[in-house]
Amino acid sequence: MSTAASVSLPIGLSVELPSPAASPEVGVGEAALGFMRQALAAAESAGGRGEVPVGAVVVVGGEIVAVAHNERETANDPTAHAEVVALRRAAAARGSWRLNDADLFVTMEPCPMCAGAIVNSRLRRLYYGCHDPKAGAVRSLYQILDDRRLNHRVEVVPGVLGSEAAALLRAFFERLRR
Repeated sequence: MSTAASVSLPIGLSVELPSPAASPEVGVGEAALGFMRQALAAAESAGGRGEVPVGAVVVVGGEIVAVAHNERETANDPTAHAEVVALRRAAAARGSWRLNDADLFVTMEPCPMCAGAIVNSRLRRLYYGCHDPKAGAVRSLYQILDDRRLNHRVEVVPGVLGSEAAALLRAFFERLRR
């Protein structure tokens, strides 16, 4: 059985690359891969603006209702993670904070704040790229979305295009070191 490889990045961030044998892309449809590619494009845009390259896409009924990337630096807002920004935009577009028929595609495993927002928005499903062993709150450090004590649980599909997501993060931090 193969295991995932962990890659440490500067400023305490590390990402975990899924092993090829554990990669869920085999069971993920082309539509889901396309939505994750959109999230990767948003992440690339973030990196170009000096933001940590994390992107997110919210999908309802096969249609994208929100796209976002990290905006912490540009907005001077500690809560402006890609997931939170995308959930806010999706709720505004839908006219409701309840996103129980929505799926979220995000390039990196959500942190505790974002996992809480995902539960509170009542998302149906989360797809994420690379694991985050230092701050991940979905599988790595915590399993907030599976916690039976909470009033809502979210289906999770980890590791979708995780190598590509980790490569974006790695390249971003390598550029910062130069």
